[in-house]
Amino acid sequence: MTTALDSLRRWTTVVADTGDFHAMRAYAPQDATTNPTLILKAVSKPEYRTLLDETVAQHRSEPLDLLCDRTLVKFGLQILSIVPGRVSSEVDARLSFDTDATLARARRLIGLYEAEGIDRKRVLIKIAATWEGIRAAQVLEREGIHCNLTLLFSFAQAVACADAGITLISPFVGRIYDWAKVRAGRDLAPHEDPGVISVTKIWTYFRHFGVKTEVMGASFRSVGQILALAGCDLLTISPDLLEQLRASGDEVVQVLSPDAARSAALERSHFNESDFRFSVNDDAMATEKLAEGIRSFNADGRKLETLVAETVARG
Repeated sequence: MTTALDSLRRWTTVVADTGDFHAMRAYAPQDATTNPTLILKAVSKPEYRTLLDETVAQHRSEPLDLLCDRTLVKFGLQILSIVPGRVSSEVDARLSFDTDATLARARRLIGLYEAEGIDRKRVLIKIAATWEGIRAAQVLEREGIHCNLTLLFSFAQAVACADAGITLISPFVGRIYDWAKVRAGRDLAPHEDPGVISVTKIWTYFRHFGVKTEVMGASFRSVGQILALAGCDLLTISPDLLEQLRASGDEVVQVLSPDAARSAALERSHFNESDFRFSVNDDAMATEKLAEGIRSFNADGRKLETLVAETVARG
């Protein structure tokens, strides 16, 4: 039987939003994307704890931040042994407003992968889509280090990434939906879902103007949101929603059409730094969710750091 997951793959590249290797093998995604929350969840499981233990045993005397990066790369290497495409590894969220520090950390992550024989083309460095993060990613792209700009909630962030020549962006759907649902006081259908509408707008703009930056819809709350974006370049999907798609025999219809995008009546946009900051600030949802996302990733990053430090202390 052809499943909805098979059908979706006709229109969109499926990416696994997980650090769980078993899920990756089960759903055979092209790429995999991770974040500090997913890695923390995975490394806390007994079956994955050995990756942390091995990393600490081999590099115990190194600084804590480097040990954490080595742990992230250790997971990334395992992921790359499963998926045929790329893995996303994230820069420390504390560096989201520091261009130079982001550059240094991204170069170190790529260096760790390359030391293990991994071509940098198979790695996407995840960076928060702040103004400083986008500027760092622009420099990295010129060095052949490809980036995935995450925590993207606004059109201004997307356009700034496009103008900077970023490889891929991850506009969030579910977190925008959550914000809007609270204010609406009810569930929202996909056609009125501001998260779906945001990704559709960004993808249409990119395809209309021939922007090379890939659009990967992220942070889904339902299969309905995923199906409403069939045709998007990539969609990163959690294991529970991948299972729902695999369990369904429904045919998936392409919603986002390149022909329709090319014929859309659109004007080109650009954002300098002041325009960018004002536009994001003027969007209460984008401002709140970007700040919240950075705080959340930072908190889980610190939990991972604590776990690594405890492992070192145990000897």
